[in-house]
Amino acid sequence: MGSKTEPLLSVRDLRTHFFTREGLVRAVDGVSFAIREGETVGIVGESGCGKSITAKSVLRIVERPGRIVGGEIMLRRGRGVVDLTQLGDDSAEIRSIRGAEIALIFQEPMSSFSPVHTIGAQMMEMTRYQWKLGRQQARKHAVEMLRKVGVSRPETRVDQYSYQLSGGMRQRAMIALALSCNPKLLVADEPTTSLDVTTQAQILDLLRQLQAENGMAVLLITHNLGVVAEICDSVVVMYLGRVVEHGPVDEIFHAPKHPYTQALLQSIPGMDLPSRVPLPTIAGSIPHPYNRPTGCPFHPRCPSHMPGTCDKQEPRLITLGKDHAAACFLHAAAHEGAVPK
Repeated sequence: MGSKTEPLLSVRDLRTHFFTREGLVRAVDGVSFAIREGETVGIVGESGCGKSITAKSVLRIVERPGRIVGGEIMLRRGRGVVDLTQLGDDSAEIRSIRGAEIALIFQEPMSSFSPVHTIGAQMMEMTRYQWKLGRQQARKHAVEMLRKVGVSRPETRVDQYSYQLSGGMRQRAMIALALSCNPKLLVADEPTTSLDVTTQAQILDLLRQLQAENGMAVLLITHNLGVVAEICDSVVVMYLGRVVEHGPVDEIFHAPKHPYTQALLQSIPGMDLPSRVPLPTIAGSIPHPYNRPTGCPFHPRCPSHMPGTCDKQEPRLITLGKDHAAACFLHAAAHEGAVPK
């Protein structure tokens, strides 16, 4: 069996592009990260930075006209590893992995549950397919999972439809569905964005509890840096399809190196801010995907960009500490060979 110190999932130079009539969209453009058993990794960035497409690429559910054009997604399975990029989108092997080894929860469970099937029927379909359970066994397991995630009256709820549940209950049911087959990795794409603050805190507490009980890894896709600070072990910061910085959560929050990471953190409201003082914002906006800037993709918005360098060359990730790296020419001088020729 593989060592727990080895990554459960290792994404290397992943490239997912969309081929449209208007042009090429490099939604994911050379992304690399790893996640180990029991670890929570957050992927953060503004909308349009490629976070969700990265998550969909891992599960091989990227919609056309998008497709993975390069890189590896290595999943540890027992004594070996499998490259998910080499599996067909609807192959028997990838179907055996979805739900059973890697599960996904979405931002809005109403769009995830079928409106014409009960909550229980959809949970039972998963376990009957993956575990070959009989109908009664599958129903009993569905009730137990709903109870485990805190759904009230699970014996009744199992026969209800998603529209009959409140937002918080729907999200709990979505988590129960995702965890029905005890996956090794849970990919959570903005799991609390549509919830009120109180329900959001309850769902985060629930995810932490279930993770501790099952020892599963969590890949959290979010724009909420407060959530990242609360539950993540490490952070991957994405901008325009690329990783601009990654590292342990404490280092990223207390000593961010990339100007984009710094700007994101400065925009978080704090209790010590004077009243009636506007929050800092990031200048400009994310460029249109058909009009990507040359050089560093962040340079048109960066207050520290260096003309002739940042607008001409694309920076590589530079190691700045244990597991901490940033793609920025501001740090290149101290690292010979980091600037591409």
